[in-house]
Amino acid sequence: MADQRLLLIADTHVPKRARRLPDQVWDEVDAADVVMHAGDWVDVALLDELEARSRRLVGVYGNNDHGALRERLPEVATATLGGVRFAVVHETGPAAGREARCATTYADADVLVFGHSHIPWDTTAATGLRLLNPGSPTDRRRQPYCTYLTCRVGDGRISDVELHRLPPRAPRRKE
Repeated sequence: MADQRLLLIADTHVPKRARRLPDQVWDEVDAADVVMHAGDWVDVALLDELEARSRRLVGVYGNNDHGALRERLPEVATATLGGVRFAVVHETGPAAGREARCATTYADADVLVFGHSHIPWDTTAATGLRLLNPGSPTDRRRQPYCTYLTCRVGDGRISDVELHRLPPRAPRRKE
């Protein structure tokens, strides 16, 4: 079976931080076999749009998601893709001790995709668990760029993990 292309996003905060996802991210949605969203959608309309447009969507709710988002999405999602076991969650707690803590909590996963901090993260725990945070494509907070991740999975391995920086966008005008 051919490798699958994944798009990893989190903390989109649409329409709170941006009216919509950047076009570059929508292009990645179209190219991806699977889209993973690690929470903080804010508006159920984005969930509807991603479900309609993506081939497969794996998502969870975040701390800013309420109502229909919490009704439709789990707190933790799991999926096996290309022989790689994924867990997706929004929050993992403080950065200090994250690898060891997550290696215990998500012992059945090969890769943990998470969000919340808006800080891109790519580390591997002593157990081999790979931890990936794509940052945010719409709300960079204290980071220099808005970001997302892509990767490939197949034959039981993850490869080509790439952090993508989005070009700066004009500030939103007060209406």
